[in-house]
Amino acid sequence: MSAKERVKKIDKLLEKEYGKKVWKSDGDPLSVLISTILSQNTSDTNSQKSYASLRRIFGNWNNVAKAPVWRIAKAIQSGGLSNVKAKRMKTVLNQIRSERRKPTLSFLRKWNKEEIEPYLKRFKGVGDKTIACVLLFSLGRSSMSVDTHIFRVSKRLNLIPRESNLKTAHRFLNKITPPQKIYQFHINLITHGRRVCKAQNPNCEICILYSICRSRDKKLKHKT
Repeated sequence: MSAKERVKKIDKLLEKEYGKKVWKSDGDPLSVLISTILSQNTSDTNSQKSYASLRRIFGNWNNVAKAPVWRIAKAIQSGGLSNVKAKRMKTVLNQIRSERRKPTLSFLRKWNKEEIEPYLKRFKGVGDKTIACVLLFSLGRSSMSVDTHIFRVSKRLNLIPRESNLKTAHRFLNKITPPQKIYQFHINLITHGRRVCKAQNPNCEICILYSICRSRDKKLKHKT
């Protein structure tokens, strides 16, 4: 069975377990970009708290762009690495503002994927995962973002080579996942990684993918 065929089979099993997913926007492109920067190297709970704090304190992205780094860092301290992320966000916002007169990425809705990717990659601290999140969750373009859950589960399922890193995994998964299935596959694969295929002590005995998992014997042995 080829990697593409395995993806289709896994997607069907995950859909049966977690339901069919229909795309919906998570917000405007700039808001998704900022929230993804905040999600780097922290938990979903912490990043959501820091994002909510940022919006509550500053109200809009223009106010964030004009604020001193220390104030931004204080607002997002619950997310960890607040000084690094504050500098990164302020730099990105001011760069956009200097080019567009105001901090907005709404114009990206009219661009194609091949134009958007290099544009966003110019910003310091914005890599493949962040760009994929903006493309998928704000603009509805097919781009597979690879977080720690997807990376771990994909390796265990032998969807990506063992020697893969996050960058090569991003490229490989985008090649083997049908574009129309990327949104659902992404959401359900993350859900499976959080609930069942955990980093420590994966729940292999209740896994919907157990019969096709290449790592199942090793994982069960690790648990016992």
